[in-house]
This record gives sequence, C-alpha cells and structure tokens, in this order.
Amino acid sequence: MNGGGPGEDREGRSSDVDALVGEALARVAEADTSEKLRELATELTGKRSPLSRAKAGLAALEAGERRAAGMALNAARQAVEAALESRRLELVAAERTALLEAERLDLSEVVPGRRRGHLHLVTQARDRLEDTFIGMGYTVAEGPEAESDWYNFEALNFPAGHPAREMYDTFYLELGPPESTLLRTHTSPVQIRIMESSEPPIYSVMPGRCYRIDTPDASHLPVFHQIEGLVVDRGITFGALAGTLDAFTEAYFGQGFRSRLRPSYFPFTEPSAEFDITCVFCKGEGCRTCGRTGWLELGGCGMVHPNVFAAVGYDPEVWSGFAFGFGIDRLVMMRHGIDDIRELITNDVRFLEQF
Repeated sequence: MNGGGPGEDREGRSSDVDALVGEALARVAEADTSEKLRELATELTGKRSPLSRAKAGLAALEAGERRAAGMALNAARQAVEAALESRRLELVAAERTALLEAERLDLSEVVPGRRRGHLHLVTQARDRLEDTFIGMGYTVAEGPEAESDWYNFEALNFPAGHPAREMYDTFYLELGPPESTLLRTHTSPVQIRIMESSEPPIYSVMPGRCYRIDTPDASHLPVFHQIEGLVVDRGITFGALAGTLDAFTEAYFGQGFRSRLRPSYFPFTEPSAEFDITCVFCKGEGCRTCGRTGWLELGGCGMVHPNVFAAVGYDPEVWSGFAFGFGIDRLVMMRHGIDDIRELITNDVRFLEQF
C-alpha cells in the first residue's frame, strides 16, 4: 500500500500544525514595531491565515479525527495569540520609553551668566520673614482665604453693626445667607482657627493673601499680603510685645534698627498700638520719606482682647497674649525704595529683573 493509515495522517497533520506554529512564532519574534506586529497578527490569525484555512478543512475529516485536529488547531491559535500579545506589550513599552526619552526636557541646564528666573519680590520677602520668625521660635500657620463672617469679624470682637467694620471694604461672596461668607480682609482669622484647634502656649505667624475693595493706586491694591503674629502663654505682658518687635526689627533689618509703639485702636486688642521702625532710607536721621521723623510706620499690634479669648474658650484670667501684623507688600516697598505698589503686579520684566 502506497498510502499511510489513519495514525500516519494524524501524525502528518500534527507536524503540519507544529510547523505553522513554529513559523508564526519566529515571525512574531522578528517584528520590531507595534505597527508591523498588528499587520502580522491579521496575517497569522485572520480569516485567510493558514490556521483558519486548516480549521476550515476539519469538515472533511471523520468525527474522531476532527475532534483531535480541532483541539490541536485551537492550541496552536492560542499559542500564536499569546506570543502576539506578549510581543505587543514588549514593543509598546519600548516605544513609550523611546518617545519619553525623545521628548525629555533637561530642566537642570544652567547657562553661566544667564539669568533664568527667580522668586517674586513679595515671595522673597515672605520667605525671609518666615525664616526670621522661625529662628525666633515661631511656627508658620495658614488658613482659608474664603472665610465666614464669624472668623473674620465676630470672633475678633467685631459684632454686627460695630463701627470698626467700616474700616474694611469687604468682598462678600454669594454663598449662604447674605454677608455671611467673604474673602478675608486680614489674616487675623487664622489666629482664631489656631486657638480653636490647639491649647496654649502658642507662638505662631500667619502669612497670606488678603482682599479689600480698594481702587489700585500708588499705595493700595485690592489683593495684598499680610503677616500676623500671635503669642498666647502665661504671664505675657505688653513689655514682651515691645521686646519681640524690637528683636524682630533688628533680626530682619539689621543692627541699628529699632521699633517704637504709639497708642492706637483695634477691636481685637486692648491696649493697642501702631509700631514704627527706624527709617530704612535715612537710618533715623530724618528724610523726606519719613517726614523728617526718622521713623516709618510698619503695622499694628496689641494685647489680645479678653473677648477674643472668650470666643475661643480661653480663660483670660489664666492666659494672656499679644498679636501684631503688617503688610508684606508695604515692607517690600520700604526695603527696596519702591514708590508705587502697582509695580509689584505689572509683571514688567525691566522692573522685576532688578531684584
């Protein structure tokens, strides 16, 4: 007999399938791009692929042979599809890595003699102020810029209808009952939040943005920056406040600079004072900037009012403290001899690159 038996036919078909799989796997391994691999996947597993044609030929086999041949073809297709997926993942990862490398920007480049940008003057001043107070043992705290009327006014001894509220031209937000939510007019609300959330002793400063309805001019902006300080402990006196401000003035401005206090009024402190510093332009000799007095006004301060302590649940018979605050923008103007605060927000490179 020239022809082989059924066993020989099965062995021949099995070897043919193995050959198809071996050739397919070799071609999959040779694909070097995901695009070529997609085209190859269609060729190896599509309707016109050798595997599909072999599956179509199963109908001509006897039932027993058809089952065995079908299982072999399914296993072959699964092996090819697994190889395609594995190779696809490899190629996609390699192509993604190559793309990222091609698009990578070297942000560490430094060109000698070429200035590539720096912090804004106000940011520089804020960072230096924070460093100064941290060196004096204070912590730095922040709070939300959108505040409730209670935190911004009432807890600070500004009850509804209090005439001192007229000192603040306030941006009210359309949120909740009328005039219940606002953009903070000072950073003092952070003092209330600190006292609510912690027990004395407290030694902390609070820098941040503030908002008031001011028409921009040489000395006013609707968005400005303040830093405030709060100390609460046993036995804190007005003398401790004066000594702290004097120590800060010398630490920030340098030796030879001093502070002085003048009586004033703030609802949240009693007694209250304005504090001045030695004129940074004439060093106290007297000039046109300081009105020949040798002093420049920097901010306000005073002993924390007992009503403020009551609002946060502190016993004013046990605890005492002081608070102070001033404008960072004004400090920048004084330090660098800037005569128009609007220069800080115009983004004129000719101005900014000087500092």
